[in-house]
Amino acid sequence: MFKLYILILSIFILTLCSCGKAEAEKKAGFSYENMMSTSNKTETKTKVLASEKIDLINKGIGPVTSLELPDEIDYVLAKNGEAVFKKMCTACHRPDKKFIGPAAKGVLKTRTPEWIMNMMLNPEEMLRKDPLAKELLIEFNYAPMVKQDISQEDARAILEYYRTLK
Repeated sequence: MFKLYILILSIFILTLCSCGKAEAEKKAGFSYENMMSTSNKTETKTKVLASEKIDLINKGIGPVTSLELPDEIDYVLAKNGEAVFKKMCTACHRPDKKFIGPAAKGVLKTRTPEWIMNMMLNPEEMLRKDPLAKELLIEFNYAPMVKQDISQEDARAILEYYRTLK
């Protein structure tokens, strides 16, 4: 009789324990995060965003293969670049914060001038072939940079404007 009592009590306790877990999962709801393993969660937390990666070697893919920036900022050119930026780029970019695309401020600390200009002049090919541009596309929710058909002179003016953003 005592063994039967212990057996019934054990079954009752196991049933309660298994139901409690299912109830907790229902309350938590569906989540891709819950499906990831613990090691993947750790990797995700330590992964560096593409917009924060520093790559001062990659020149990108496009017409600009070499560009030497003078030590002094050309403020007349930068003013022209600011006007072009406001007209052509502000739908997706802000000077000092992330928006649909990355912020312009500080970009010269993380990218080469050639890469920046090639991204402005040749975004479609950059997004297809350049690994960093592909990572940025993913980071910014697959919102591609649209080809604006700006001239190389306008791209250089925008780059000079970027130099003034500190």
